Amino acid sequence: MDILNSILLQEQTGGGLSGMLMIVAMIVIFYFFMIRPQNKKQKEIKKAREAMQTGDKVVTAGGIHGKIKDVNDLTLIIEIAPGVTIKVDKSSVYPYVEPEKSAKK
Repeated sequence: MDILNSILLQEQTGGGLSGMLMIVAMIVIFYFFMIRPQNKKQKEIKKAREAMQTGDKVVTAGGIHGKIKDVNDLTLIIEIAPGVTIKVDKSSVYPYVEPEKSAKK
């Protein structure tokens, strides 16, 4: 009976350590597959917004396409149609990326 109790106690103490290691491993995996790529993408978007200049094609967060007519510190003036301009916050504007054309077979 003494041997059985000592084996069970060893299992319980070792199980706590391996359980803790499993949680730490899951956090590390979560960081490298979820958090790190998102932070990298946000840095790229911020860099692209800082590089925006007059004449660039952009898309707003609401899906409006247009060309930049004027750049201010916090806002952009965007022409969405000839003679029609809107003023939007820089943080809600993304550089326009041409969609890839699929090859027809």
